[in-house]
Amino acid sequence: MSTPIHSPSRRAFIQTSAAAFGFQFVPANVVRAQSESRAPSEKIRIAVIGCGGRGAVDLQGVSGEEIVALCDVDDRRAAKSFEAHPKAKRFKDFRKMFDAMSNEIDAVVVATPDHTHAAACLPALQLGKHVYCEKPLAHTVKEVRRMRKAALESKVITQVGNQGHSSHSIRLFVEMVQAGAIGNITEIHAGCDAFRDVYCRIGKAASPPTEVPKELDWDLWMGPLKAHAYESAAVPFAWRGFSAYGNGCIADWVCHIVDPSFWALDLGAPTAITAEVTGYDPVKDAAFYPKGSRITYEFAGKGSRGPVKVVWHDGETSIPTPPELEEDKRKVVGIGAVIIGDKGKIMHGSHGAGSVRIIPESKMKAFTMPKETLPRVEKGDHHKDWLDAIRANRPAGSPFEYGGALSEIGLLGMIAIRHPGQRLEWDNDAVAFKNAPSANALLDKEYRPGWGV
Repeated sequence: MSTPIHSPSRRAFIQTSAAAFGFQFVPANVVRAQSESRAPSEKIRIAVIGCGGRGAVDLQGVSGEEIVALCDVDDRRAAKSFEAHPKAKRFKDFRKMFDAMSNEIDAVVVATPDHTHAAACLPALQLGKHVYCEKPLAHTVKEVRRMRKAALESKVITQVGNQGHSSHSIRLFVEMVQAGAIGNITEIHAGCDAFRDVYCRIGKAASPPTEVPKELDWDLWMGPLKAHAYESAAVPFAWRGFSAYGNGCIADWVCHIVDPSFWALDLGAPTAITAEVTGYDPVKDAAFYPKGSRITYEFAGKGSRGPVKVVWHDGETSIPTPPELEEDKRKVVGIGAVIIGDKGKIMHGSHGAGSVRIIPESKMKAFTMPKETLPRVEKGDHHKDWLDAIRANRPAGSPFEYGGALSEIGLLGMIAIRHPGQRLEWDNDAVAFKNAPSANALLDKEYRPGWGV
């Protein structure tokens, strides 16, 4: 068992929060103590926040450790997780969990809806806990920046849940690109056409007034958001289609599909973004996501590579079919990317460049695969990579600094959707758009008192 870390309570932390970023950080000696390497046989004491749904999968991924606490606002959703870990203490409110158990927790897994990621992760980081958070890292760009800052200053081990980043296929893609498999890359078409009924609520009837299920604490589900009526259509799965809670298809899938190119080309932040939308009025439909979107990102040249254009497609807007595809494969999978270089094209699917290949097949067969230059993650296990990183006191594969910057691409795209047809110029250092005050207003949101974000 690890030595308990005596940290300030969450309540004291909130009271002393700084105005600019909202956080004070634990003393350096506490951070060092929490971040020391540990024996491979030593169990890591883990709390899981949001242990139903996707959180149940994350819980399974870390179940070989000591699960000391489970937190979920919906008893029915979390029932199987509770049953599987009867010794874990149960909570509905993660703030109370941190107050009661901060000295008994080494690491935290956060798998709540996006609008509560920052509220759950930031106290954990301030208390010196290692954190695994589902993607996208947060609900707004400035939340992401606060989380990135907190992670760097706390010196704990963080991981964003874009699980394909630990795959063998993403490493193969990076090695192929960096070996010059298709020459200089100038353009990427990426996208997802899945779950349209979830992402697009436009035209659907509003949720009728419904009583909140007795198993669900709706007030806690809202978390830091201003109190409002229960929306039965959003819970438990379709919340990504409501802009108050998620950011539609683009924020959900960019971290999976754009990740390979983001890594291989060291894309960094875009300099400009332009969105085209279908079936969407940015004023009337602001609470929802378009039926289709085509979002063009401009990335400046870096190092030896030139500028790169990334075009995102979703819903009713499909990835263009490359003419190089063989006739029997002309129907492109709706989830994935086509990477265009001056010497050829690469196609891949989601979650770490699955099924990566040069097209047409004849060029793939003629290509000599490069030597492996990137270390592989055992079994491509993203949770294990995080746990191993904690034990070795080394960075995980997709820490908040990397996964957060990747998440921002999707979040910026959602802001562009709210300004269709307008080329938004992005200043990454200033965290502001140069030419759109109304877009800057969407970089953050207001919170209820008592949530510390």
